[in-house]
Amino acid sequence: MRTREGGLVDDEAVVIARVRAGEPEAYAELVRAHTAVALRAAVACGAGPDAEDVVQQAFFKAYRTLGRFREGSAFRPWLLRIVANETRNTVRSAGRRRAVHDREADLLGAAEPLIPESADPAVAAEARERSRRLWEALDGLAEDHRLVVIHRYLLELDETETALALGWPRGTVKSRLSRALKKLGRVLEEGLEGGGERG
Repeated sequence: MRTREGGLVDDEAVVIARVRAGEPEAYAELVRAHTAVALRAAVACGAGPDAEDVVQQAFFKAYRTLGRFREGSAFRPWLLRIVANETRNTVRSAGRRRAVHDREADLLGAAEPLIPESADPAVAAEARERSRRLWEALDGLAEDHRLVVIHRYLLELDETETALALGWPRGTVKSRLSRALKKLGRVLEEGLEGGGERG
C-alpha cells in the first residue's frame, strides 16, 4: 500500500503479522511509511518543538501495544490517535500552549513550500496572512472541532479514518465537522470585515 506521504508498505497486515510473530525489524517499514504524517499531526495538534519526541514516543507506544491492534484495521488512524493523545499529554505536562504563529510556522516548515520562490511578494504576503487568519480561527475552536478539522483537512484523512483516529462514530465526525466549518466560516468572515473578534 502506498501512503499519501509516499512511503511504501506492501501489505500492512503482513508487516504487522511479522512484527507480532517476533520480527521487530519489520516495524521499521511502518515507521518509514507513517513518520511524515505523524509529524504533521503532532505539529498541528500543538506539539511544536517537541513534535519529534512526541512521534518517537507514539511509535514506541504503538509498538508496545501492537498486540491489541485490531486485525483488519488501518494502522495510520490508530497511530494518529496515539500521536494526538501523546501530544495532548506533552502539552499538558509542559503547562503551556503554543502561539498560533509558531505552530503555523512549524507546520509550514514541515511541508513543501506552498508558494514558489519566484512568486510575487505581494501574493506571498497575502497567502501568509490568509494562513495566519485560518490558524487563529482554528485556535479559537473548541478542541473537538479543531481536531476534526485538522484530521480531515490538514492530515487528509477520510471520514472513516478520522473517526478511527479520534475514536468517534462517523456520525459524530460529520456533525462536529459541519459545526466546526460553520464556526470557522463565521470567524473568518468577521475577521475580513475588520471585526477581528472571535465569536
